Amino acid sequence: MKIREMTVSDINAVLPFYISYYNEQENGCWTEERAAKRIHQVLSMEDSLSLIAENEDGAFGFAMGYFKQYDDITGYTLEEIVIAYEYQNQGFGSVLLGELERAVQEKGAACVELHAVSDEQHERFYGKAAYHNAKNFVVKVKWFG
Repeated sequence: MKIREMTVSDINAVLPFYISYYNEQENGCWTEERAAKRIHQVLSMEDSLSLIAENEDGAFGFAMGYFKQYDDITGYTLEEIVIAYEYQNQGFGSVLLGELERAVQEKGAACVELHAVSDEQHERFYGKAAYHNAKNFVVKVKWFG
């Protein structure tokens, strides 16, 4: 497994497993156009840092996010970490997350923050990596329509 920094030119390499995973495993409705736009938005943000995981067959995972400045610290917001379904539960996601943590800490981040689905799979994955539910923050949303 090789991990390197992801660029906009890698979007087409990750689209197939991104769409497949979210549509088949998470019941999503991603199209190539929407998925490419979503990934491009994060990759092209100021202070973004994303990593891609590859093997001899090509890309099979990626993590993307960006640095956020606060008054007293710089944090890193992890927007997505996606491993192709056939590569899940083999430790690749943990290795990719660990490498991302190392890279963002090296660049000055004091923490990694993220939003995750509240289910057993995500609790197990992030719990294993020592992520905890924040006690002092809650996600608020207002839906229109």
